[in-house]
Amino acid sequence: MKLPRSYYSNQDVLFLAQDLLGKVLFTEINGEITAGIIIETEAYFGVQDKASHAYGGRRTDRTEILYNSGGVSYVYLCYGIHHLFNIVTSVEDDPHAVLVRAVEPLIGKEIMELRRNMPASKAAISAGPGSAAKALGIDRSFNKKDLTENEIWIEDHGISYTKAEIVTGPRIGVAYAQEHALLPWRFFVKGNKYVSKPNKG
Repeated sequence: MKLPRSYYSNQDVLFLAQDLLGKVLFTEINGEITAGIIIETEAYFGVQDKASHAYGGRRTDRTEILYNSGGVSYVYLCYGIHHLFNIVTSVEDDPHAVLVRAVEPLIGKEIMELRRNMPASKAAISAGPGSAAKALGIDRSFNKKDLTENEIWIEDHGISYTKAEIVTGPRIGVAYAQEHALLPWRFFVKGNKYVSKPNKG
């Protein structure tokens, strides 16, 4: 079942970042469907979070989408090479987001293998936010998409994890966020090989 828009309007981004683990992220590109189980996320806490693109209420052409009501995508280019896929959450003018850092290949594995030029059994195919996006064919054209439509969406397949199965730790690559870099706002499924490095709790 496709997650409804109301799901994304939850104002507790830390809850959503954990609840999204086990949900299935789909894309359909030229009639080809690929999907992966979300197994690693990071929460970004809007205007108060030094690691967020919206910190301090910053608004630019790029970040304006973060101020939408939840249920749309925010895709940006990192280091000029990796597309990173974020789910905009919460209500209008409360720019929370969840970064999808890794997925476990589920549907359309052969297509993912072609996109990533490696077998789906290899963890690197979709470990890390750039790899996960590439495996699912997500690029800048997927920015500002409605997640309840038919290009990119998330479904609940009844996969859930207990607290003991979810590892919590600091986010990756946000050293610029000073003391906020240490906040334990990264969540991943314990023991899943598709989790990006470092995968120690």
